[in-house]
Amino acid sequence: MAFGLGVLRLSSRDFWSMTPRELFRAVEGVYGVTSGAPSRAALEELMRRFPDFAGST
Repeated sequence: MAFGLGVLRLSSRDFWSMTPRELFRAVEGVYGVTSGAPSRAALEELMRRFPDFAGST
């Protein structure tokens, strides 16, 4: 909502009438295209660097 109402300066009516696809394309237009999901190796590296600890939520 902050992006649609703040960055794009949409009215609440226009924001709520957007489809998820339209919102996604607007984000890409402002911030650029993302590279997609991380590779398996990148995910494993993140898991190694930031392990889950027993009992954490």
